Amino acid sequence: QVQLVESGGGLVQPGGSLRLSCAASGSIFSINTMYWYRQAPGKQRELVAVIDNGGGTDYADSVKGRFTVSRDNAENTMYLQMHSLKPESAAGYYCHAIIVWAIDGREYDDWGQGAQVTISS
Repeated sequence: QVQLVESGGGLVQPGGSLRLSCAASGSIFSINTMYWYRQAPGKQRELVAVIDNGGGTDYADSVKGRFTVSRDNAENTMYLQMHSLKPESAAGYYCHAIIVWAIDGREYDDWGQGAQVTISS
């Protein structure tokens, strides 16, 4: 079994910074593309950032220039560094990953349970 666990959420003031982590554990051979999504109350889930297995990244227009996604393959961990946080940044942030399972060599997609980001003055 492979698990994804997000951490680093919390309460931050507008304009502040926060760093989220997504750690994968289990029988992992490799991790291909990883994604950060977020979902605010009453709104649909939206894609925030993507990082592929070559380190290439892409971002939603709403966070471009303020958020940075990165990964540490040795630790099977993805990060989302968030700067200049706005009230509309508040949401549950979810990790999604395409993982090659070491047991059978096949790709599986997994989701984390989410990390809450709250913006407050």
